[in-house]
Amino acid sequence: MAATMAELVRAQWGDHRPGVTSHEGTLTHHEVAAGAAARAALFGELLPRGAEPHIGVLLDNVPEYPLWLAAAALAGAAVAGINPTRRGPELARDIAHTDCALLITERAHLPLLAGLELTVPPERVLVVDDPAYRELLGPYAQTRPDALTGAAPTPASRMLLYFTSGSTGAPKAAVCTQGRLAAAGHSLVRYFGVRREDVHYLCMPMFHGNAVIAGWAPALAGGAAVALRRRFSASGFLPDVRRFKATYFTYVGRAVQYLLATPPAPDDRDNPLRTGFGTEAGAVDAERFAERFGVPLIEGYGSSEGGASLQRTPDTPPGAIGRPAPGDDLAVVDPETGAELPRARLDGDGRLRNGDEAIGELVNRGRSSFEGYWRNPEATAARTRGRLGGRVGAGWYWTGDLFFRDAEGFFHFAGRTDDRLRVDSENLAAAMIENILARYAPATGVAVYAVPDPVAGDQVMAALALRDGAAFDPEDFVAFLAAQPDLGTKMAPRFVRTLTALPVTATNKVHRVALRRAGFRCPEPVWWTPSAAGPPEAAKLPEPSARAGSSYRRFTDEDRAALLAQYRDHGRAHLLDG
Repeated sequence: MAATMAELVRAQWGDHRPGVTSHEGTLTHHEVAAGAAARAALFGELLPRGAEPHIGVLLDNVPEYPLWLAAAALAGAAVAGINPTRRGPELARDIAHTDCALLITERAHLPLLAGLELTVPPERVLVVDDPAYRELLGPYAQTRPDALTGAAPTPASRMLLYFTSGSTGAPKAAVCTQGRLAAAGHSLVRYFGVRREDVHYLCMPMFHGNAVIAGWAPALAGGAAVALRRRFSASGFLPDVRRFKATYFTYVGRAVQYLLATPPAPDDRDNPLRTGFGTEAGAVDAERFAERFGVPLIEGYGSSEGGASLQRTPDTPPGAIGRPAPGDDLAVVDPETGAELPRARLDGDGRLRNGDEAIGELVNRGRSSFEGYWRNPEATAARTRGRLGGRVGAGWYWTGDLFFRDAEGFFHFAGRTDDRLRVDSENLAAAMIENILARYAPATGVAVYAVPDPVAGDQVMAALALRDGAAFDPEDFVAFLAAQPDLGTKMAPRFVRTLTALPVTATNKVHRVALRRAGFRCPEPVWWTPSAAGPPEAAKLPEPSARAGSSYRRFTDEDRAALLAQYRDHGRAHLLDG
């Protein structure tokens, strides 16, 4: 089993099967290895003495992306995935923060760089679809992977610097070494039974860890091919899958919901896919996807930084993520005290009966593969130093994710630590409410988040992306809520925002910070239950079965003004801008 990504790239030499295919053409495995060697040799010539061996890659999913990943592996360099949805000083900051000695881009992205004060000089900004780029590569075209000069990469060599997809503050660049990436590739090969004839369809952006760690690495480790889509397209998904004979794909965020929102066709199941692997599809949509396309989705959990992971087993119940890998010491703990929390109690309808005491933060109390953040010791320490000045859980890996664990030991995702809502002194997890609202047929996407209560705690707000041409029917929505046996009395949304599509980050994850910041002060229609106004004890909605008629009406300008006055009266108006 290869210990480095460099070994896996060198193993491609002499293999003339398709290795990288796209709408631009096909490269064999051998051509990928040869192209990677040429680029690694060029990088060695261009790298200034004393500079960090870091390559910024500002590309869509085009063949040059895996070629430069493979080149970095051979050269013992690290690829910093630069997000093309970033703009201006923030984009320049990402390039500078990761100490890029070389920047690889394409003509389509040059306008993003115009006028920026870049730390990479113009002669080391390579434009892959410019004739000058081919001229630069020309002298190195005959380089063999085993003939490169310099120290051989080791498992500890940095391979990736990939930015976390957080929406607040400056993104952090997580470090991933060749050893960790190679191990992840081999692990997924075993887990999914990757075969040499498989084709991994990469439609998620390669500047994000999902496509590289869960798509490219196992393909390389298993001798499979990768098929590239420049950018994700819901309408282009099935045509691509059929064209490339793809057997596997990865997803994150709302990609699955976008696919389900495409018009159904009688031949949807006519495709070569065996499985999809990703996060945040949700149990309801995963079931819908399998029923419509005949393709099972496997929801996994692994922190981007490598600190904790859960594996799905054949006996994992619906709604659960799985169990820790053998030897891992994962637990759900109180984030303040570090004490392990009681197991969850679920009733016959799958409703969590003791969420207030069972939901906590997932931690890894054992050895983790977290390798830190580049040039950010404070953020690195925050993941491992524990809480309350380091006295609680020092040395653990704190994921920042909410979970609960059932009586059989399966872990269930309950949201992010900043997705916890406190309604009438009861703690709720946004993800649990989302799982319920996802059953609402007119909605193609759902996001649940907290807005501050005018007096104390939070109120529940939901954003519903409605199908094309659908209008929000408050009576129908109330009837739907009344029919949900696992909807707790505090879970029904006080506010419902209706829109055509949920706002997302560059990695297709719901932009919850933007939703929370806008709250009910948004341009789209908002519906609300005004009867919930007043002090906390008056904010309780009745049991779903007791609701009659429509308790939702349009939220008007007059309603907004009156509600804002309540926030001001109670000194909580500032919370709306948090």
